[in-house]
This record gives sequence, C-alpha cells and structure tokens, in this order.
Amino acid sequence: MKNKTRRNHWYEGITEAVKMYIPGNNTYRTIQARRARIGTRFILPLIIGFLVFMVRPLIISLQMSMSQVNVGQGTMTPFNVSLDILGTRMVLPFGNYNYAFVSDPDFTKLLVSEIGRMAINTIATLVMSFVIAVILNQDFKGRTFCRVIFFLPVILSSGVLPGIESQNAYFNLMTSISDAVNESSGVNLSQALQNLLSVSGVARDVFDVIFQMIDAIYDIVMASGIQIIVFLTGLQSISPSLYEAADVEGCSAWESFWKITFPMVSPLLLVNCIYTIIDFFMKNDNTVMEHINQVMYGTQMDFGAASAESWIYFGVALLFIGISTFIITRAVKSYE
Repeated sequence: MKNKTRRNHWYEGITEAVKMYIPGNNTYRTIQARRARIGTRFILPLIIGFLVFMVRPLIISLQMSMSQVNVGQGTMTPFNVSLDILGTRMVLPFGNYNYAFVSDPDFTKLLVSEIGRMAINTIATLVMSFVIAVILNQDFKGRTFCRVIFFLPVILSSGVLPGIESQNAYFNLMTSISDAVNESSGVNLSQALQNLLSVSGVARDVFDVIFQMIDAIYDIVMASGIQIIVFLTGLQSISPSLYEAADVEGCSAWESFWKITFPMVSPLLLVNCIYTIIDFFMKNDNTVMEHINQVMYGTQMDFGAASAESWIYFGVALLFIGISTFIITRAVKSYE
C-alpha cells in the first residue's frame, strides 16, 4: 500500500510538471509554472550544448570502459572477465573495472583518500561560507569592498591563479624556501600542536579532522566564493518584518538566528552542497584525476582502464550527491 501511494505521488508529480509546459490548463497559468518555464529557458543553451557535444563522447567513453582499446589501429574489443554472481559463473565485459578495483595498486587508495578529504572540505566550506555570508549581510562601512575580496578567489581560480602557482618560478622558489625552513627547523607547528592536544586525552580522531581543515584553509577559502554569494542572496531575501516581529516578542539575536535566519536559508544548503561536491571532484589538484590522466596518457596508454576509472569516479560523485540530497531534503524545509 505504501509503495502504491509512493508511485501515485511520483505519477502526479510528473503529470503536474508536464502540464506546466502545455497551454490550456489551470496549471500552466500558475506562478510556479511561469517560473519553471523561465528557468527552463535560462538553462536551455546548456541542455542543447550537452545534447550536441557531450552525449556522444559519454557513450564512447562507456564503450571504451568495457573494451580493450588499440590506439594505433583505432579498434575496441570486449574486455571480458568471469564473475561469480549469486553462485552463477557469468562472463561480463567488466575487465577494466576489475582492473581498477583489484589490479591497480593506487586507484582504490587514492579514491578513499579523496572521498575523506571531500567530506571534510565540503562541511568546512559550507560552514565558512555561511558564516562569512552572515557577516557580509550586516550593515557596516566597506561592505561592498569586503564582498569583492571574498568573491575575488572565484575569478582568480578560474584559470589564472592555478597557472601562476604551477608555472611561476618565483612562487615555486618561495614554496621551496618555506619547505626548507620548516625542515631545517625540525618543528612542524601544526603537528606539534596536534600531538600536544592528543596527550591531553581528547579523542585523536576529532583533532585529526580539525587539523585537516586548518591545513586546508587556503583551499577552503578559495572554494567558498560562489557559496557565499548564494547564501548572501538567500539572506537578503528574508523580509525585515520577521526580525521586527521577533524583536517585539523579545527574541535575542541568537534566537532570531536559529528561528528565522537559518531556517529560511537552509534550503540553499542543498544547492551549495551539490556545487561544492562537484567542484571538489573537478579540482586540478585532485589525485584521482591525476592518476586517471597518468593511466591514459602515461606509459600505459590504457584508454579502457582510464575510462573505467573515470566512470567509477563519476559514480562515486553521483552517490555522494544523492546521499547529501537525501539527508538535506529531510533536514530542512522549503518556504514560499
């Protein structure tokens, strides 16, 4: 009975969505339908570009992930492997996937490491961007200048700054000098402080996570620009009358934050969370991406294995987006 009710809910939702785009019915004339059509027109160039330029390469990549690719001859032959599935021996074209999980000595290790780093950086980025957005939403002198400063990393990291960091000889020289000084002094402040706190009896795992966030503060700040703008937009859309009513009722600033500010902005957590996860999985310094490129363009020149590892990585990203969506949609409420 419960599954039937759920299927009916999905059917009604799909039917309602289709009616939004078909003239001649009551749903088409609603404000929600008009907003949906405007949003569709806004992303229409992206949809067309995806269908024209991305669908065929995705299909070819999926075919390559199940084949042995001969680059010189331009041929693909199925790469089969025997698997025991529920006690039945089956031959399936998943040889490259078997190689990625079983034979590749680095892929699984790097994947697990990046997943942990992604979880920590995503939480830290969301918290930092929300706190900064709340601060920038206050009325103070130089607010516009501060907003520009926090959005500047988005512009710089769009191709300019990574190139400077990787190709600038002076930047590399300063980095080498800094590393040499740290090694010669024999003192790592972060590690020393971590060891000192761990002796106090506090859980070491907790401090490991905290110090990972501290060590990655540069990457977190560089990745927070878009999230700050999204949160700031949500904060500015809150009606001042809500805070005025809260003041009349005698609410403190802390109570107003948890009763008004956070609940009203919380639906934007899903948008920022999805964006942050995708942005992290596509970073230039991602070790999994570097490993996949090495498998594809390095000494191996194995396009099939690289394609399989890319699809595994893509599936992991979708899995974490789905988990985040499941958790956040049940933890927050949408407000009209």
